[in-house]
Amino acid sequence: MDEVLEAAEMAQDAGLEGAFVWLFRIIGLLAVLAGLALWLFANWSLLWIPAALIVAGVLLLAIPQLLLELLELAG
Repeated sequence: MDEVLEAAEMAQDAGLEGAFVWLFRIIGLLAVLAGLALWLFANWSLLWIPAALIVAGVLLLAIPQLLLELLELAG
């Protein structure tokens, strides 16, 4: 876990935090859209897979910005 925080601090020091946040937001948005598409258009009996994709996408949309703000407050 320390390595992840160090990598995030290095990215923040280099001024790349905005690029990482937007990359995670795009991946999160794609995960949400894929989950919704599977839920609405696929005839699956396993509804936990689309639900997991939607939850993971929402987390990817929210967590990167919160992590960078916490690092800014801590450092």
